[in-house]
Amino acid sequence: MLVSATEMLQKAKAGHYAVGQFNINNLEWTKAILTAAQECNSPVILGVSEGAGKYMGGYKTIVGMVNGMIEELGITVPVATHLDHGSYDACLKCVEAGFSSIMFDGSHYPIEENIAKTTELVKIAHDNNMSIEAEVGAIGGEEDGVIGKGECADPDECKMIADLGIDFLAAGIGNIHGVYPDNWEGLSFETLDAIQQKTGDMPLVLHGGTGIPDDMIKKAITLGVAKINVNTECQIVFTEATRKYFEEGKDKVGKGFDPRKVLKPGYEAIIEKVKEKMELFGSVGKA
Repeated sequence: MLVSATEMLQKAKAGHYAVGQFNINNLEWTKAILTAAQECNSPVILGVSEGAGKYMGGYKTIVGMVNGMIEELGITVPVATHLDHGSYDACLKCVEAGFSSIMFDGSHYPIEENIAKTTELVKIAHDNNMSIEAEVGAIGGEEDGVIGKGECADPDECKMIADLGIDFLAAGIGNIHGVYPDNWEGLSFETLDAIQQKTGDMPLVLHGGTGIPDDMIKKAITLGVAKINVNTECQIVFTEATRKYFEEGKDKVGKGFDPRKVLKPGYEAIIEKVKEKMELFGSVGKA
């Protein structure tokens, strides 16, 4: 059964570890992440971007798939399905579809409009026993066409949004989506510290978890980050494993063209990567 992410992230913040949000792109992705979470006895958040939602046939399709897998695979760890960087309309669709968590990304609106829309969605989410994440300060890189420079959020604006009753907050601290460029300056821990001082017990979210050095991840967790989003890294290892399968000519041997065989190495690579991240984030055994 799907649960909201509120309790798992409050526990993570209090226990100084982080829960991974691993974005799903298809059935293999979903099964791999749930399998890894169960093996690690770790809570997990399945992230769904609007683009991935369309690709998988809609939000109701995703909820049906995830709920079916939880039951059939005997998954007992807490699992949340979470809309990633959602527009106002997509948030409403996910409420209707039975998601257990949403993120409203109003970071590109003027702060007043971000506040108004967030306030409305907080009420709708909580009326439906869902958790809600909001964002202040654009996260750099590209996410479904939304491009930010990796700027740092204003701690006062973070406090304003945190006070609206959201459950966790994504704040830009110089992090970006995708692969980090060579000239990346690193995370701004001063900004993160200032945000935590203003937002207190609120779990903070680090987007763009791929490519941030492990020591920075660990430091961010000590400064209140309780949710870390990973997507690109799983995509890279999946693609590498799949490429290797073809380069070794395995698709030409016997029934090597069977898609279940073709996708298996990539599926296994995701399981290993997710387990590695759960170790790093400290969520192993925390279910």
